[in-house]
Formats: sequence, structure tokens, C-alpha cells
Amino acid sequence: MIDLGIEKMLVIGAVALIVIGPEKLPRVARTVGNLIGRAQRYVSDVKAEVNRSIELEELKKMKQEVESAARDVESSIHTGVREIERELNEATQLASAGSADAGMPLLEPPPAVPEYRNPKKKWRLKQGATPQWYKARAGIRTKALSGAARVAPYRPQKFN
Repeated sequence: MIDLGIEKMLVIGAVALIVIGPEKLPRVARTVGNLIGRAQRYVSDVKAEVNRSIELEELKKMKQEVESAARDVESSIHTGVREIERELNEATQLASAGSADAGMPLLEPPPAVPEYRNPKKKWRLKQGATPQWYKARAGIRTKALSGAARVAPYRPQKFN
């Protein structure tokens, strides 16, 4: 970078005052300040973009490492499952061969578990925290009624 000390700044200011003149100097200084600010913002934007791209590449590398580790774990699980299936098949074949000879019954599979059902009928409806007994005591409506149903108690009764 350019090394600007106080002496150099004073020399530049004096030359600018002589060359530009005292009337135009404030406007030129404001314009130069705006240009320097834009340049600094541009440089910071470029730095941020470079940092984002570096972080993105690091994330891609990390993603590839995690995916490879997941594939390794998945393959090890599949090999373990295959070994267990093979051992179970061998055991069932031995058990069926032994039970056919000895007259022993085969093992039955466990009964199927019924599917879970929520006990509440309207479990998706939001329920307020205010208890029903309090609403009844305070006279708060708990159900939506049509206009005719709300007015019905106040209509005069017909006598036949």
C-alpha cells in the first residue's frame, strides 16, 4: 500500500488547493471520498465472495467425506444383515430338518402388532387452555351457533 504520512497529506492538500481552487475543493474532496468508499465496498465484496467460494469448496469436500462414510456404514450394515440372514436360514433349515425327524413343531412367527390409533377423535383440532367448567361459569360461548340459534331463546312462543 501507499505510505501516506501527515507531511505527504499536507503537501497533497496544498497542491490541490492551489490547482483546484478554494471554491471547487470541497466538492472535489466529497467526490474523491465517495469514490474511495465505493472502492472499499467493492474490495470488501470481492473478499466476501472469495471467502464464500472457499467455504463452499470446503463444504463440498466435507459433504463428499460424509457421503463416503455413510456409504461405508451402509455397506457394512448390509453385509451384517446378509450374514445374519444366512445364519437364520441355516438355523431354520436345521430346525426344520430336526423337527421333521423328531416330530417337534416349528416356531411360529410373533403376532402382528396392530397399527397405532390416536384415542381422541378430533386430535387435529386446537383446544384452548381455558377449562370448560370456567367457561360455563363465566358464560363464555364454547360452540359456534348460527344467528337463528342464538336468537331462538328470545323469540315469543307460539300458542296453539
